[in-house]
Amino acid sequence: MIKIYHNARCSKSRCGVEILEKSGKDFEVVKYLEDVPTAEGLKDIIKLLGIKPIELVRKGESIWKDSFKNKDLSDAEIITAMVENPKLIERPIVINGYKAVIGRPPELILEII
Repeated sequence: MIKIYHNARCSKSRCGVEILEKSGKDFEVVKYLEDVPTAEGLKDIIKLLGIKPIELVRKGESIWKDSFKNKDLSDAEIITAMVENPKLIERPIVINGYKAVIGRPPELILEII
């Protein structure tokens, strides 16, 4: 089943849900700010995306700027920061089987559905 990690306050994330709705395919919405992924879950997502943990961080967030920017963090520390502060997780993330994409722009979602 297709899964979207979604934040309803984000326009790109809302657009991602709309794309999935229009596709007619079944999908699950994960409100990741409430249902925060575990460190292992984030590692799995990062592996599917084929990126480094730092590439999943929203570096414009004040939490990042105030607490983590310009620090030499390990991948594990970055993942821990995202688990403890889920607002740092880039969105939307769409997973379809063994394929995943960050929906920025949202049209990238079409490539995996």
